[in-house]
Amino acid sequence: MSERTKMLAGQLYDPSDPELAGQRLAAHRLCQQFNQTFEEQTTERQALIDQLTPDHRPGVFFQGPIFLDYGLNTHVGENVYANVNLTVLDTCDVTIGDNVMLGPNVTLATPMHPLRYQQRNLRSRADGRLYDLEYGKPLTIEANCWLASNVTVCGGVTIGAGSVIGAGSVVTRDIPANSLAVGNPCRVVRPITAADTLPEPHP
Repeated sequence: MSERTKMLAGQLYDPSDPELAGQRLAAHRLCQQFNQTFEEQTTERQALIDQLTPDHRPGVFFQGPIFLDYGLNTHVGENVYANVNLTVLDTCDVTIGDNVMLGPNVTLATPMHPLRYQQRNLRSRADGRLYDLEYGKPLTIEANCWLASNVTVCGGVTIGAGSVIGAGSVVTRDIPANSLAVGNPCRVVRPITAADTLPEPHP
């Protein structure tokens, strides 16, 4: 079994594997190139996003700067907007549904490390090179969610469709659909209902 297969399956794997290291390096270069473009360079930006996250639907807009660890493991729905400083550590699959809005400094983090330092610490190969073992858990943000500024979503979490996550929250457990949730750790405050509808301006 390849290290990539282990990684995507949530098993302990060696991130120094040449295939994985090459994929990360390619993604980091694409992020750096994207971050050196301007908003009006739509053609250049689109070409970079197409390479970085090939599994995306139309209407994706990343304000930038962005950082994705692999990109290949991030699946982006239609009309997704991400404000500045989006970080996606996609050791495992990161799924972002249609019409999701991500505020400034949002972090989506699937990597995990063993709790016991005996497993977490660096190891030495016969030739003296160091490596460690890691694992990950996938995360999902379903359609029509809004994550406000400085939200962190941890691996293993699903945020249900239509939910809003308040600024500064750390999401460590599943959030049901159509919920307002805030805090560290993030907890549901109440459901979002028709009573939350704001008056719209007349055309």
